[in-house]
Amino acid sequence: MTERLRYLTGSPGGETPGGEAPGEEAPGGAPADGAPAGGGTAGGGPAGQFALSSDLISELLTSMRLRGVRYRRVHAGPRFGLNFDAKPGRAYFHFLAVGSAVLRTEDGTVHELSAGNAVFMPHGESHQLLSGPDIPARGIDSFDAVPLSNAVCDVDACPSTNPTPSAIFFNGFMDFDLGGMQGLSRLMPDVMLVDAEGKRYPGLMPILTSMRREVCAGRVGFAGILARLAEVAAAMIVRGWVECGCDNTSGLVAALRDPRLACAILALHRRPGHHWTVAELAAECNVSRSVFADRFQTTIGMPPLRYATELRMLLAGQWLAQDTVPIQSVAQRLGYTSQAAFSRAFKRVTGRPPGASRDTSRSRAAEEVD
Repeated sequence: MTERLRYLTGSPGGETPGGEAPGEEAPGGAPADGAPAGGGTAGGGPAGQFALSSDLISELLTSMRLRGVRYRRVHAGPRFGLNFDAKPGRAYFHFLAVGSAVLRTEDGTVHELSAGNAVFMPHGESHQLLSGPDIPARGIDSFDAVPLSNAVCDVDACPSTNPTPSAIFFNGFMDFDLGGMQGLSRLMPDVMLVDAEGKRYPGLMPILTSMRREVCAGRVGFAGILARLAEVAAAMIVRGWVECGCDNTSGLVAALRDPRLACAILALHRRPGHHWTVAELAAECNVSRSVFADRFQTTIGMPPLRYATELRMLLAGQWLAQDTVPIQSVAQRLGYTSQAAFSRAFKRVTGRPPGASRDTSRSRAAEEVD
């Protein structure tokens, strides 16, 4: 299959509102509010706001985890229909290297794809890739697959009467976690279709060009390289969406654009284990405590310290499940003086003990191996 493809190598043509519980436990048993104001200033003027925006974007993406779970290189004939089941909590990525295709989503919406297009589906909804809108679809898992590496396999969907593929694409699903900014993922559209030459994704074209070469040429080690390139491409799609203002969505994004709130949010994400008070956060933004608290509640939909607590627990869940950090170490990172205090806070916010996050992650990993 590799030999017949060599000639194709070339260039591609807000969280839910919630009130802050009275007497909510802060890290280390500190009171939830009432400490003296701290220091800090916000960037001023257009230059300062631009720098602040860049800092925020960098901070948002620092905690992002995007890791491919399973990939397929697929060769298809002139007529094909492939069905992809829903993957809750995961994201789908598709890159069409050669030919054309139609992406049909669960609600019947149709997107036309051409060579060089990439698609990121952050919610992992069910969908189909078809050679035409009226072609019947067959489950992708029903095709025989030849392993190429630990996470990549080869699927030949070409009929025996059509040995040369009419379409070649690379697809897979990924673990997708934005850490403390997980609320942003719920604001993303179901389908993020990439025209690599578009202004939203500067720098993505070379990545996709490299992917096409690796998909078609099948050089030594190409499967692992493709997997890494796919993860980079998906991360760049997410970054482009954030940099372009998240399609003008509201709530958290509105706060990130507001200098009176953005500095406080940046401080919370940079120092999640600090015993923050509302007064300290207001000082970060150079506004009064009352103005800050009221604007935060109105824009985000929850009080500042409730946001701080939920941020800590989102980070904790990521560290426990994906980074396999010991519970005691997570508690120390987040400023809790004891594992017991952290465990109480984690269960209060998430509804389950910290150990359950790690058990769920291990169970999902075992299922993928099977």
